[in-house]
Amino acid sequence: MNFEHLRVPVAEGVELHTAVAGSGSPIVLLHGFPQSHLMWRHVAADLAADHTVICPDLRGYGASDKPAEDGPDTYSKRTMGADIVELARRLGHDRFALAGHDRGALVAIRTAMDHPDTVTHLASLDVLPTLDMWDVMHGTSAAVGFHLYLMAQPPGLPERMIAATADEFFGHFLDLWANDPAAIPPDVRAAYLDACRNAVPSIVADYRASAGIDVEHDRADREAGRVLPMPVTVLQQDWGSMLGFDAAARWRAWAPDLRHVPVSCGHFMAEEAPDLVTQEIRKLLTR
Repeated sequence: MNFEHLRVPVAEGVELHTAVAGSGSPIVLLHGFPQSHLMWRHVAADLAADHTVICPDLRGYGASDKPAEDGPDTYSKRTMGADIVELARRLGHDRFALAGHDRGALVAIRTAMDHPDTVTHLASLDVLPTLDMWDVMHGTSAAVGFHLYLMAQPPGLPERMIAATADEFFGHFLDLWANDPAAIPPDVRAAYLDACRNAVPSIVADYRASAGIDVEHDRADREAGRVLPMPVTVLQQDWGSMLGFDAAARWRAWAPDLRHVPVSCGHFMAEEAPDLVTQEIRKLLTR
């Protein structure tokens, strides 16, 4: 399947690099960290047989624009989600299904919360909603998420520290989180490292927002009793046994129509187990 690569304006001064292919009901696929839209290469090609598949690089990542952080809103998941709604609209879709992995899943969750009449189905790969993510991190077990705390710091130091060892920093997660290193071949790995090396300030800003304004948005939804009304599928490693929480119960509080699927592959499941991910997305779209 040949994908068309576009630059689509989504906000003032912000264009998203986007790969599009196929025809039929639309689904938007949002990548995670430390990756780009390339992570969906297997799943997207399969889904494009009977869907319009839209794979952007998120604001601040890959070949998309990287606006300077100008306060907490620049990289809030609310802002990044608005990018996705505008992207789909400009491509002719007022409603669409949405799947996200890692950082892209956090954007997808916020998009679905803010635009429940626009997002028809939601798939989340290997995260908890932001409010719960911070709630379950405690004690020495939280060391697994050291990067969350590093990038939560005020502007300056984390950017300099990461930029000084960018390939080692981002490569650490590609190595640590993959059960099957062969799933990320050398050319793809090089593309990820190159993209991240050139996006340190915006990646840090994305994470910094998740330690501040994103928590505020989740908390406001929780206090107001808002939930995700659409069918939701969650694919997740068994982080709960390591950190001491019930992932399905955490998710059920946000998503009454939930299918929670534990997986045994590594974090990069769209590359390590693409057939499983595609199968679960297809099941979701029939609900």
